Amino acid sequence: MSSTIHDQEKQAAEQALLEVKLPSSSSSASLELPSPISAQQPKATPTAAKYKLSATAVVPVWIVLSSAVIIYNNYLYNTRAFKYPVFLVTWHLTFAAIGTRILQRTTHLLDGAKDVHMSKDMFVRSILPIGLLFSGSLILSNTAYLYLSVSYIQMLKAFTPVAILLISWTFRIQDPNKKLAVIVLMISSGVALASHGELRFNLIGFIVQAAAVAFEASRLVMIQILLHNLKMDPLVSLHYYAPVCAAINLVFLPFTEGLAPFYELQNLGVFVLFSNASVAFLLNVAAVFLVGVGSGLVLTLAGVFKAAVFCTIIGG
Repeated sequence: MSSTIHDQEKQAAEQALLEVKLPSSSSSASLELPSPISAQQPKATPTAAKYKLSATAVVPVWIVLSSAVIIYNNYLYNTRAFKYPVFLVTWHLTFAAIGTRILQRTTHLLDGAKDVHMSKDMFVRSILPIGLLFSGSLILSNTAYLYLSVSYIQMLKAFTPVAILLISWTFRIQDPNKKLAVIVLMISSGVALASHGELRFNLIGFIVQAAAVAFEASRLVMIQILLHNLKMDPLVSLHYYAPVCAAINLVFLPFTEGLAPFYELQNLGVFVLFSNASVAFLLNVAAVFLVGVGSGLVLTLAGVFKAAVFCTIIGG
């Protein structure tokens, strides 16, 4: 999720982004920092608030799990030579689809799903296209690990807010202004400098990660346009999107990686397979608790802090 999720870094998340609010009839649109899963700031969920946890206790857990997903996936792709990102993302999403339904029946973590009235029309017009973008984002972002260093990928992901702004300006969801233009210029300059100084720069990897950012930004903007009246926390979002994305990936799997990943499963082992998916799923659960004890802003700032620390450690 994810890392996957985005991966699950969206799962998971993944993944500190900008929120695009639709303009009302009486005022112009504004831009704020949101949570990384949905384009709206989720309110503190009462189910998560039942557990007497503080943000200082949850933030370190979320940072550790988020970093673990990145390192674990990179380990599988490069150290274990399991170079099948489509299969791995599909497995994560299948695990998440089953896991969220188990949690829905056994805990109160998905009580928010009861407030979402999902009709067939809403599913076809909203969940399905967003699921396509989410699936593409996860596959491309995981494929980038085959070509680029982990730290450089984290730097490129910082361009996501800029991509959201550019898409919003293009479709007139957000009105351009000088302040936002300066922010775009600063972030773009930082990414350009990071690319210029990257020793392991790979053009294919750069294009793949850039496409992943474009898919993710488009997904978040579409969420705001199509689902702006719904309040879904990260886990509820995963509950609806995971099975859709898993099904979409299964359609593409035979044409991209075929049966090759299934032949490699014996070398990978059951423990590695399930532990990897479990860490990605736990990241999404931790994100719900973090939003529950704090806010979407806390989750955003935690993501920025995690990226800074992670890049510092990896970069030596």
